[in-house]
Amino acid sequence: MLENVEDGAAAATRLAGGAPLQSTLDVADPADWIALDAGVREVAWHRPLFRPGREHSAPPPADLTQAGESQLALALCHRDGRIRQEAVRQSVRYPGLLPLVVIRCADWVGPVREHARRLLCEALDVDSALDLTPLVLRIGRRDRGAFGVDALGQVLRQASHGQLAVLFADPDRIIRRFAYRLAVEGRLLRPAELARAAAGDPDTVVQDLCATAALTAPGDEDAFAGVLPALLSARNPRVRSAGVTALRRAGRPKQAEPFLSDRSALVRACARYVVRQQGGDPVAWYRERCTAPDDPELPPGAVIGLAECGNRADAALLLQPLLAHPSAGVRARAVAGLRALDCANAEQLWPLLDDPAAGVVRETAAALLPSAKELPADWLSERTSSERPRHVRVGALRLLDARGGIVALRAAVGLLEDPDVKLRTWAAQSVQRWHPSPDGRRGDVEVGQLLDRSRHLFSDHMLRRRKWEAGVGS
Repeated sequence: MLENVEDGAAAATRLAGGAPLQSTLDVADPADWIALDAGVREVAWHRPLFRPGREHSAPPPADLTQAGESQLALALCHRDGRIRQEAVRQSVRYPGLLPLVVIRCADWVGPVREHARRLLCEALDVDSALDLTPLVLRIGRRDRGAFGVDALGQVLRQASHGQLAVLFADPDRIIRRFAYRLAVEGRLLRPAELARAAAGDPDTVVQDLCATAALTAPGDEDAFAGVLPALLSARNPRVRSAGVTALRRAGRPKQAEPFLSDRSALVRACARYVVRQQGGDPVAWYRERCTAPDDPELPPGAVIGLAECGNRADAALLLQPLLAHPSAGVRARAVAGLRALDCANAEQLWPLLDDPAAGVVRETAAALLPSAKELPADWLSERTSSERPRHVRVGALRLLDARGGIVALRAAVGLLEDPDVKLRTWAAQSVQRWHPSPDGRRGDVEVGQLLDRSRHLFSDHMLRRRKWEAGVGS
């Protein structure tokens, strides 16, 4: 693989010495062709490859009729437009040079560009277009690269579903997007196939494209019914939300109710829309499920869903009892719900910083940030010790950092030698952005000692400035 211009220049030198094209670069890799194109010009600038009479070197334009494949490849990439133009004419003798013709279709010299485009249109068929798709799409990003993409699309619109399948499975999302657009325009995929593609592809553009096409494709009710199971069972929330919204059109609003407790806020919102359109009451549905604080089957999505459409009375009656639920997911969503309803009580929540579940501690720390200065500093500092679980140390540091003052600096400096790499990094960042509190005591000797322990995090100038702000000596 040619990874950069230097590799391309080395490949050009080998070709000039008579090396075969196939052993010099990976002809199936578009990056190799692009690197060769740039590398030839790099070598030609410093050390001409095309001197007349030089053994194996590419001859000038008048002699290209006798050039071999390697020599012609060099000529197709040469800095001189006249050499490139003649090389394009002669390249018809070597179909393996078609990738370089694709590159010349975006050439900055008009006659070269026009000859290359004419040759590409004559040479392209479905099989060669499939092979050239990765390169054409990469060249298509250049200023004059749209022609190749248009030509490719015209040819591949004649391809069958089976022929395009190789592009559907390509690891490059740009290629998959291009292929699925062609399939949607040509109606090569049935609605159920589009739905499965939307559910299975990791790219959001492909998901939206295929889900929309599946739901808007003409067809009978049976075809539409075949779309919904794939969309509703998709892992991606964007695809699930499209399926949930389509339940209204399908006349199946009852099937939207289980999605009221989906793990995704987007899906829950779509489910509430469908239920309300059919006269249902999502709030009552949520309240009914949250009335049993010890129910082990209570889905966490129902808890946060209640906060999304409930009121402050629901916080006291339903969410607060769920802080002691046996499920960590429910406890975390209860904390998040109290925060969303602006009912996060510091006294009630701060004991949850010792929760064994990292998600609960993370939500608790976020809910307590506005009231960080009200929390007991010593209690928080104890939770940064190495004996505590990592997630507890992270939550305590986050709150101490928001609290500020010497307690924050002391805790962050103490964590600079923590065994966890990420926590050490966050502690270093906390030290670097630390400033003395306006109401803090100036001239505190401990501040100077702590800053000296972390002097490796500052330049000499910044360290002196921090000490000056704190009123301690240099």
